Amino acid sequence: MSFVGAAVLWAAARRPGPAFLRPVAFRWYSSAPEHTSLKSVPYGTTLKQEGGPSGPSKPLPRSADVVVIGGGSLGCQTLYHLAKMGMKNAVLLERDRLTAGTTWHTAGLLWQLRPSDVEVELLAHTRQVVSSDLEQETGLHTGWIQNGGLFIASNKQRLDEYKRLMSLGKVYGIESYVLSPAETKDLYPLMNIEDLYGTLYVPKDGTMDPAGTCSTLARAATARGATVIENCPVTGIQVQLDDLGVHRVRAVVTPHGTIETPCVVNCAGVWAEKLGRMAGVSVPLIAMHHAYVVTERIDGIQNMPNVRDHDASVYLRLQGDALSVGGYEQNPIFWDEVSDKFAFSLFDLDWDVFMQHIEGAVNRIPVLERTGIKSTVCGPESFTPDHKPLMGEAPEVRGFFLGCGFNSAGMMLGGGCGRELAHWIIHGRPEKDMYGYDIRRFHHSLTKSNRWIRERSHESYAKNYSVVFPYDEPLAGRNMRRDPLHQVLLEKGCIFQERHGWERPGYFSREGAAPVLDYDYYGAYGTSRNSIYKYNDLLGQEYTFDFPSHHPVVSPLLRLLPGAALVPGALAFTLKAPDGSTVYTCMLNRDGGVESDLTVSRIEPPAAGQSPLAPAFEGHGYYLAVGGAVAQHNWSHIQAVLQDRGFRCSLLDRSEDIGMISIQGPKSRDLLQDVLDTDLSNEAFPFSTHKLVQAAGHQVRAMRLSFVGEMGWELHIPRESCVPVYQAVMAAGAKYGLCNAGYRAIDSLSIEKGYRHWHADLRPDDSPLEAGLGFTCKLRGSIPFLGREALETRQARGLRRRILCFTVSEKVPMFGLEAIFRNGTPVGHLRRSDFGFALDKTIGYGYIRDPDGGVVSADFVKSGKFTIERMGVVYKAAAHLKSPFDPENKRVKGIY
Repeated sequence: MSFVGAAVLWAAARRPGPAFLRPVAFRWYSSAPEHTSLKSVPYGTTLKQEGGPSGPSKPLPRSADVVVIGGGSLGCQTLYHLAKMGMKNAVLLERDRLTAGTTWHTAGLLWQLRPSDVEVELLAHTRQVVSSDLEQETGLHTGWIQNGGLFIASNKQRLDEYKRLMSLGKVYGIESYVLSPAETKDLYPLMNIEDLYGTLYVPKDGTMDPAGTCSTLARAATARGATVIENCPVTGIQVQLDDLGVHRVRAVVTPHGTIETPCVVNCAGVWAEKLGRMAGVSVPLIAMHHAYVVTERIDGIQNMPNVRDHDASVYLRLQGDALSVGGYEQNPIFWDEVSDKFAFSLFDLDWDVFMQHIEGAVNRIPVLERTGIKSTVCGPESFTPDHKPLMGEAPEVRGFFLGCGFNSAGMMLGGGCGRELAHWIIHGRPEKDMYGYDIRRFHHSLTKSNRWIRERSHESYAKNYSVVFPYDEPLAGRNMRRDPLHQVLLEKGCIFQERHGWERPGYFSREGAAPVLDYDYYGAYGTSRNSIYKYNDLLGQEYTFDFPSHHPVVSPLLRLLPGAALVPGALAFTLKAPDGSTVYTCMLNRDGGVESDLTVSRIEPPAAGQSPLAPAFEGHGYYLAVGGAVAQHNWSHIQAVLQDRGFRCSLLDRSEDIGMISIQGPKSRDLLQDVLDTDLSNEAFPFSTHKLVQAAGHQVRAMRLSFVGEMGWELHIPRESCVPVYQAVMAAGAKYGLCNAGYRAIDSLSIEKGYRHWHADLRPDDSPLEAGLGFTCKLRGSIPFLGREALETRQARGLRRRILCFTVSEKVPMFGLEAIFRNGTPVGHLRRSDFGFALDKTIGYGYIRDPDGGVVSADFVKSGKFTIERMGVVYKAAAHLKSPFDPENKRVKGIY
């Protein structure tokens, strides 16, 4: 990104500010660079009560099924959807009046297209609620205005991103157009187009009114039996231990009484962190100032679409006959001391911070140079470490749900997220895949780290308008969790990826070591920029929608996965398998969706002593190996099921104590036979088995498995033994041409083989049957398992969607979200895509539906002609029910 803040501040010191920066009274009569001091939101109506709170608006009930805390967008949407789903005894508590915290001053923009299929669906529901449903239910207009949205591209990469959004929008029926500069000028005559590459126009985007939306939501919810109580702050959350020692919500405490409840929903916005502490729950968000200014009247601006000029980091919201102008700077002001008294309040605008947005705004709409400012709006907003909301049940306390941390998007995501949160509370899980928002995505060590939260939240704010590239990596909050091989691999040119704290190998550069440096806050707050930063330079080479620079740097011989989360322990697991077996399987939710794919190995207690590889236990023991990036989610899911079922067993997390390397390829047996003290023949060590063995004098657990479709073994190694075992493997492999590789190679090889990646082509709203993993579910027998009834129902009615493999002969890069067409009709989109070097084709996996609602049978697939649209260009594609690479599974058995 380019940043103009320093240049603008230097210019402001040498000459008077443009009229756009000066108050109306001085525009024509003075050149003094003074600024308006008027602070006011640009809405005709707010819900502010003169004189302040005077006691609760209604008597408090003694008990409630759910208590929602916070009367902003999320709180009101959650209450509305709870009531709409049939929950009568739901209560919303607001410490002041509805919208009083952050919602009342929001810009209220709604853009329908985002680089996420889940977010597109959430936004569509919000739009449906505010533009139609509420008015039909209540007869009241929410203040929705459909004036359209316009995204500005000043370079090819940005326009490529918009073309990706346009193609995805076709799957969801969202009307959008890529416009030339001349077409943009016809649509928006006041716009400067001299530096435009193109624009994306979405006619049905629009603007929401916070007071109108929230008051209408409250009225609709109370009409269905819910209760809204204003002027009632919460002073405590009572938590109790149940018979199994599990922390559960018991009651909500206020100055006006206590409400007994098993469920609390934290929708408190920037105050959510304080509310979480009342219950012993970590809420990883940071409060920051966010500002926009409201101009005077502008002739010719009426009915223009809202504008996002991402490259200038500026948005322009239509405000009747004026504009609201705001943006996201690199030096936002942190609000470290969050005040409980801050309601319907605004901060004084810091012009030194806000000035950096002015040049971009005036460049895009030159008439602003001659337009005065009517008022400023600077209020608090909450930002999270990954720029995603915080939702779901907290892992620390059962019954404590989060609906906060919306990164200035609480109005536009509120309807979709409110519905999912209500479904989560009532049915135990959301209807859609909400893992990206689920609080359980963060490892507990991170949510307790102030440094990590602050750095990553700052970067999420500063990069709010950055292009979303497929291989982007954060620079903030790095090196939080490093495995014992980190330094060794770094010296060999490893370019690391970060996944929820873990530094894991991405690929290996031929240019030598490229360490990740301490975060420099992009030079803000007096911090010196990392001027010589090889890692950042290499990332910059990856910022493309073409094939990345690492494209040819892959190899099938060695897969290094240190730090992958391993969760061994004694579990009440139903597994019909002999000792020594390892099974790939799925953990399901009650709806039959996949919460995790993992390997489960049955283990025996050690004869004497114990180690991370062989813990002491009584009864049955199972060693679970799960993905390091999703370890906290897996842990929390297992714990919740154990608690709900009342099972008494121990669950041990050994992720910090064990590392793992995976040696794969045709020569892996010959190589490892020189390292391990056991027979590796097919007869002695068949596929999908494991043994405790010695490697270079160190005990390891060897598993004959593959995630890349080749013959190979995983070595699970105690932390202190990782380096010597790795060195022994590399020494033994020298004569075989052994080389290092990372997750980029895994991505390519696994998609070519047809192996699934959890949370890419396998998510909690996908069933194993739809995902082609029916073999993991023993439906022919009578073994009970969570989700069985839901799977049997889906199987009986036939699959209404299923995953397919697509190959494209043209060598064109695809990354996921590309639209899939059958006979010219959109039927789905790619979830994941990569290049397959053995097939020499682009490969993608995506779920398709029959537009007529029928069963997606093999005949339906074979009888259709498929194409895939990438950035507006259509490519012929071949559809496969399974991967065409090694369809008989010979390679994993050592048959080449």
